[in-house]
Amino acid sequence: MNHSTLSRRAFVALTASLLVTGRADASPFREITWEDLIPTGVPLGEIIGPGEIDEVNDTWNPQFDENAKKLSTSLDGKAVKLPGYIIPFDVGSEGVSSFMLVPYVGACIHTPPPPPNQLVFVTTPTPWASESLWNPVWVSGQLSAKPMSTQIADVGYQITAELIEVYEW
Repeated sequence: MNHSTLSRRAFVALTASLLVTGRADASPFREITWEDLIPTGVPLGEIIGPGEIDEVNDTWNPQFDENAKKLSTSLDGKAVKLPGYIIPFDVGSEGVSSFMLVPYVGACIHTPPPPPNQLVFVTTPTPWASESLWNPVWVSGQLSAKPMSTQIADVGYQITAELIEVYEW
């Protein structure tokens, strides 16, 4: 064998090693958007109907059609990473241990709740001790397309968070 053959083999081995190492460092979570939670073929504009005012509680109650409850079952059981805002449920001295992840700030508090397929209920074994709950976060974990009802809204998805991080622009 000549010297140039060994150099090529060494280069190929090094390149393959770097590729494998790079893959090992890649996130196990697939980054998704809120639109991914709506099944293919269901337009967002057809999810929310006109709604009605609740004069007793001074709130607007949106009316959702059946499309609002349709979930993206192709994501069920998948490891995902989704950005959003926290609406806290269980808050203790160590932080928030369960919350609603919503697509925009103020959802469910200052505005009517989004449709069920745009809400994710999050639990975390390690409380999120954020200085400001108004900052956006990334939530990473296994997504479950499993509807549930809360005191705030009907929810289409659930995640047990493996990782919560501040969302940086």
